[in-house]
Amino acid sequence: MRAPTRDSGKGPEITPEAYAAWRATTIGRVTEETEADLVFELAGSLRGLRVLDVGAGDGCYAIAARDRGARAVGLEPDERMLAAARTRSSACGLGVPFVRGRGEAIPFPDVSFDVVLAVTTLCFVADAEESVREMARVLIPGGRLVIGELGRWNAWAAVRRIGAWRGDRTWRQARFWSRHALRDLVERVGLRVEALRGAIHYPPLAFAARALRPADRLLGRLHAPGAAFLALSAEKIGGLDER
Repeated sequence: MRAPTRDSGKGPEITPEAYAAWRATTIGRVTEETEADLVFELAGSLRGLRVLDVGAGDGCYAIAARDRGARAVGLEPDERMLAAARTRSSACGLGVPFVRGRGEAIPFPDVSFDVVLAVTTLCFVADAEESVREMARVLIPGGRLVIGELGRWNAWAAVRRIGAWRGDRTWRQARFWSRHALRDLVERVGLRVEALRGAIHYPPLAFAARALRPADRLLGRLHAPGAAFLALSAEKIGGLDER
C-alpha cells in the first residue's frame, strides 16, 4: 500500500522518508507484510530467475526478490527513490542493481526476464496499457507478470477519494482498479491471467489490521468484496506478438 505523501507545491511527492514513516507504524507494517506475502505467493519460486521490479520505489520488492534467490533488478524514475533503494540494498549486502526508467519505456531488450513485478505502479502511470505491454515485451515466453494494485471498492479508496476532493494531488491523479478492469487490461495485451486475489479487507485502522490479519488470507481466497489491494498473476504465452 503506497505510503502517505508530501506536497511540495509543484505536485505530489512520495518520498523515501514517507515510506520509512509508514512502515514504522503498526498499520503500515502489517499492511505491507500482507501485500508482500500475496505478491510473492503468486510469483512462485524465484530462485535463479531474472526478476524485474517496475516502479521499485525504495527497493523493498526487488531486495525481497533477491533475498529469495532471484537475479533481481529494480526500475524507478525518481532519483531520490533510487538513492534510497541503493542504500538499502548495500546495507543488506545484496547488491541489487537499480536503474532509472519508466514502465512505459522499459530500458531492457525483449525477453530479458523470467518474472516482472509491478506493485502500486499502474495506479500512477499515464498509460497503464502501454506499461503492461512493455512488461510483456521484456518477459520470456512462459514468463510471469505479477501486478499488485489499489482496489477500487473499499474503505481505503473512499478515504483517498475524500483526500482528493480536499486537494490531495496524489490521490486526485491516482486510478483505483476493479478486478474486471485489471483482468481486462492484462488480457488486452495477450497475457493469460492465472490468478486474481484480494488482500487488506480491513479498514485503515491499526486495531483492525492487527485483529483481522489472520483472516485476511482466507477472505482473499474466498474472493470477498472490499479488498483494498488486488494482486494478479499472468503468463506470457509463447510466441506472443507484443505489438
